[in-house]
Amino acid sequence: MSEAYLGEIRMFSGKFAPIGWALCNGQLLLINQYQALYSLIGNKYGGDGITNFALPDLRGRIPIHLSSQYPIASNGGTEKVTLTETNLPAHTHIVSANKEKADTTESSPANNVWGKADLKNYQTNIASDIVRMNTDLVASVGGNQPHENMMPSMAINFIIATQGLYPDFS
Repeated sequence: MSEAYLGEIRMFSGKFAPIGWALCNGQLLLINQYQALYSLIGNKYGGDGITNFALPDLRGRIPIHLSSQYPIASNGGTEKVTLTETNLPAHTHIVSANKEKADTTESSPANNVWGKADLKNYQTNIASDIVRMNTDLVASVGGNQPHENMMPSMAINFIIATQGLYPDFS
């Protein structure tokens, strides 16, 4: 690999980190062994800041450029989401039916199915030939389980330079 800047993060296809690099897996490093790297990243990613500091943990994460909403070292998003009723668009489940039997001589089945006034599944106490379905017949469904909320992806290691050129701040 070409000479890297200390603290530079790269993608790497190996299951290991080459010499002078470490996996971005949140591991703790001793400050007295990595003083230059600590001077750049401090304990933004964890550690006590006295004897140790943590490297960024990019396992299962996608890096994004920092912003006012996402300052350096912040995390966001979630791998799984459970939708609730408030996440769904407003909608209705209206079903109209005529109280006449379905074998009527009507040529069109529109508003002429499911209805028979003497069955308890239908309410007939409204002032028209259209009847409402019994509220017991329209029930909530679903398991209220979370679903994955991840874009298509491919796993690869992120590594951080623990040796290299010290960045010039000028």
